[in-house]
Amino acid sequence: MSGYITVIGGVNLDISAALTAPFVPADSVPGHVSMGSGGVARNIAHNLRLMGHEVKFVSIFGGETFGEICQRECETIGLDLTLSERREGLRNGLYLCVNDQTGDMIAAVADTDIVNHLTPDFLEARIDVINASTAVVADTNIPMESLSYLIDHCTTAPLFVDTVSTAKAPRVAKALKQSRTHRLHALKLNLMEAQAVTHLNTPQEAAECLTSMGVGQVFITLGSDGVYCSDGACHQHYHAIPTRVINTTGAGDAFIAGVIHASLAQVPFPEGATTGLKAAHATLLSTQTVNPDINQYLQ
Repeated sequence: MSGYITVIGGVNLDISAALTAPFVPADSVPGHVSMGSGGVARNIAHNLRLMGHEVKFVSIFGGETFGEICQRECETIGLDLTLSERREGLRNGLYLCVNDQTGDMIAAVADTDIVNHLTPDFLEARIDVINASTAVVADTNIPMESLSYLIDHCTTAPLFVDTVSTAKAPRVAKALKQSRTHRLHALKLNLMEAQAVTHLNTPQEAAECLTSMGVGQVFITLGSDGVYCSDGACHQHYHAIPTRVINTTGAGDAFIAGVIHASLAQVPFPEGATTGLKAAHATLLSTQTVNPDINQYLQ
């Protein structure tokens, strides 16, 4: 595929525990622990790379061993890191999660302070290369001011944003309000994150609020209930693909990668959400955060 996609945001060393027995509070539970590179932006970039896209990844790696591991793994999967930096004296992002024996998350902790160094000044030094992309993707791990900067300065490439978590999702509303243009091409968030941003309960209400804020395309993922899509004029609910869930971590990251993949293939809104659901389905069937065989599920 011609051109490249720029993905901006966090890269973490993920430590994941999968329980093999029911969770018992304040007690040790048998399970399997794995370690590898993760982070919402990094996972999106990895999925897009597997889908055949050239990807420039914009992040900051820590100067210690964890940063070295993550940088090496990003290079191994073919991400272009010329816009990224490795900073001595900074600790790499870390993510710790515990999933129950059905694959659902019990709890997670994200230590991503390093991403605060992805400032507007950091992005401004790279904006010409970013704007030459076929699409730009950012997660809300980056500071609100940086999101606002991208909203105003991604003038030639469509900007897609993933809200990451309920704690960080409200940064989108603040960034839109602070921006000059008040326009965002597309936003992907789950229902809890949509509620955190809009303080409204239903997907329909939340989507209407988000489009009124200036979001062009809204994708609200609903877990086993699929996804609700809206651009203010068109409203569509797509059902999820029935599956036996092995692991839920990374499914949302795969979804937005699928949506972007479809968008660049000229699939009209909201039909690209079906590609996103296929990508999420592939991830749910994998023990890994990114399914290396994801393309088999996109047909």
